Amino acid sequence: MKILVIQQKMIGDVLASSIICNNLRTAYPEAQIDYLVYASTTPVLEGNPNIDNIILFEEKHRKSKKEFLNLALQIRNAKYDILIDAYSKLESWLIVFLSGAKKKISYEKKGRKFLYTDNIPYQAAPKTNFGLAIERRLSLLDPLKISIPIDPLPKLFVTNEENQKAIALFEKHQLKKDRKTVMISLLGSEKLKTYPLEYMAKVIDTIAENKDVNILFNYFPKQINDAKTVFDACKSSTQAKIYFDLLGGDLRSFIAIMNQCDLIVGNDGGAINMAKALKKPSFIIFSPWIEKKIWATFEDGIQNESIHLNDFKPELFISKTEKELKKEALTLYQEFDPSLFKDKVDSFLKRNLSNGKTK
Repeated sequence: MKILVIQQKMIGDVLASSIICNNLRTAYPEAQIDYLVYASTTPVLEGNPNIDNIILFEEKHRKSKKEFLNLALQIRNAKYDILIDAYSKLESWLIVFLSGAKKKISYEKKGRKFLYTDNIPYQAAPKTNFGLAIERRLSLLDPLKISIPIDPLPKLFVTNEENQKAIALFEKHQLKKDRKTVMISLLGSEKLKTYPLEYMAKVIDTIAENKDVNILFNYFPKQINDAKTVFDACKSSTQAKIYFDLLGGDLRSFIAIMNQCDLIVGNDGGAINMAKALKKPSFIIFSPWIEKKIWATFEDGIQNESIHLNDFKPELFISKTEKELKKEALTLYQEFDPSLFKDKVDSFLKRNLSNGKTK
């Protein structure tokens, strides 16, 4: 049997959809399981034994109709038995249409049901603490009626060499070994998903206050000015606990560094999803325009916790559409003062810093 899973989106989505491949491998150990993703997202798939081939959707496929057609024909020539489209956008519809797969599964969407043999209703509300991002992806396995215990947890695979390099980096920067290490998801993927920098500094002060911790910032070199803004806004006592220059050179380096940390706090995004896949405790601050129920995955109020402005000031969200909330996101962020959830941060840290090492 040959199976293709499609998820042409960003890192967090690709990592989340890898659970489809993981469960397919358990159900069909002899099958060929391939995964079509953007080239930039492959670091979160390295070492995954449940994926036989990673098929890259590159910029050339978007820019050139000829290159796109060549990719679609490559997929058609592979003669897949099953195709699972977790992306379900125009780019994937054309590939699905030309694929020739016997069984084609995706989400139910008006106007393109004819493309698929199985159209799965888009689940509106979570039924478990997995979160909608996970539950919706698992629902794409339903038509296969596989009789295995379903594993909902995305996984990252870190080599011993990568771990050793991260440990050496910690030693180079002289992190205190008797302290736990907190990663800060400092910046979102865009400004509308980034907690105000002056507020984030206050959150980091709360983390550092009366706690013996090492603090790392997750940011790209091109974001260094924003990172410095946050650092400069922190108290001097907090700054003394921040290892500002300890960064990985690429995404795999970040994954290895995160694997040596004990927990993560900050903006929702790829860093949080990777930390969860490494089984690290997480405290997420959601943007006002993002629906918490989708990406608040594996929430248990102990190891994984999240907050949203709607939790504290629901009156600001009455009768507002997602489009309206996105337009007002920066204004709404100003209402999300860190004092609203300082006690929650303290409780989270108390639970997850007081026990033994999590790594």
